[in-house]
Amino acid sequence: MTAMHQVDYEAPSSLTGSTNWGHLSREQPEKMGPEDTPDSDSDDIYPEGGTQGWLCVFGSFMGLVGSLGLVNSTGTFQAYLESHQLRQHGSGQTGWIFGLFTFLTFFCGIQIGPIFDARGPRLLVFLGSILVMVMMVSVGFCHEYWQFILTIGVAGGIGSSLIFTPSIAAVGHFFHKKRGLATGIAASGGSIGGVIIPLILESLFGKYGFAWATRVVALVCLISLVIASALVSSRLPTKLFSKENILPDFRILRERKFLLTTLSIFFIEWGLFIPITYISSYALSHGLSTKLSYQLLAILNAGSFFGRLLPGFLADSIGRFNTLIITVALCLICNACLWMPAGNNVALLIVYCALFGFASGSNISLTPVCVGQLCRTEHYGRYYATAYTVVSLSTLTGVPIAGEILARCGGEYWGLILFTICCYAVGLACAVAVKVLQCGGRDIWAIY
Repeated sequence: MTAMHQVDYEAPSSLTGSTNWGHLSREQPEKMGPEDTPDSDSDDIYPEGGTQGWLCVFGSFMGLVGSLGLVNSTGTFQAYLESHQLRQHGSGQTGWIFGLFTFLTFFCGIQIGPIFDARGPRLLVFLGSILVMVMMVSVGFCHEYWQFILTIGVAGGIGSSLIFTPSIAAVGHFFHKKRGLATGIAASGGSIGGVIIPLILESLFGKYGFAWATRVVALVCLISLVIASALVSSRLPTKLFSKENILPDFRILRERKFLLTTLSIFFIEWGLFIPITYISSYALSHGLSTKLSYQLLAILNAGSFFGRLLPGFLADSIGRFNTLIITVALCLICNACLWMPAGNNVALLIVYCALFGFASGSNISLTPVCVGQLCRTEHYGRYYATAYTVVSLSTLTGVPIAGEILARCGGEYWGLILFTICCYAVGLACAVAVKVLQCGGRDIWAIY
């Protein structure tokens, strides 16, 4: 068996002229021009934690509790609204509300990422916190379809993006060797929010109604977002606003590895939010109790919590792309072998939610780290934002497409599940292609 070895980082040159930054070293200063700097990804530049670094991780964790936690709770909102305020609308039409929500969460990063690169995260997180609170306070007063579009889809989507993008990107400023673990810890906040919020809603819907249940969730979000606004920070100095560091640049998509990575994330996210959104509705349609149906989403997010921590830890040892390939393959197996035949089998559904939650946890936590491996740190926000702007198209269309498939199949979920399986299969193929481009087809044990 071929021994594992480390594949060296090689930064793209599309944003830095003709200089090949990946081959500069501290031992070759004479080859550097007056405007050049040493490789910013050298290990000694990163504090690998410290008080400010770990406080930033905690702040990002809390920020994602109150933003990505809502995204991970869309299944509870969807199941309730379909049977109450929006019962006259079909699954496909209702799905556009949450499709718009997740779409804007990622799409707005095209401008938020470069602004983060230039000015840091604090103002962005603060503004996002205001919009998320506007969403959670207003949604209890909504009754019409267009009202939910504006509150959840528009205000919630933009607000979540203002928090999500800088919270993830800021962690990369403090960690290099431990970036996978640190990003996994931060991203697990979305899983914790995805456990807490559905359980709160499920327990309060029947007792106090939709409006008061969402106000309790608003209080949870307020506490978490105040902490995030205070603690999420940037290590690099701010820059002046300019065309170079603010305007989006899609030229980086010409880099093959970055393009394939973006496509991999696109298909992974296309599949990811379908189980998150429809698992509760699936359970209700198969005769499971309302309580258990809502709790399945909490179980899925609980599995996701561990799926963001453990793969993040392993990624720093065996390679970020290697770990992503393993977890995406597990997602594919879970959907094909567990969800497809589950039906009303309670035990199989619980096992599916736990295992898929674990496997899919890395879909959020590892993908930013993989993107960061393809660029210099000062361009991390731009690469991250560009990738997720493309990915946002999948989050916009995935849930509504699944809803239309569900309607065309007469309420049967097999078509929806098959679509999810196909998404993960293509996402896995693209991730493997990145590894082959970097390491060659025979060097399958290389750490990358």
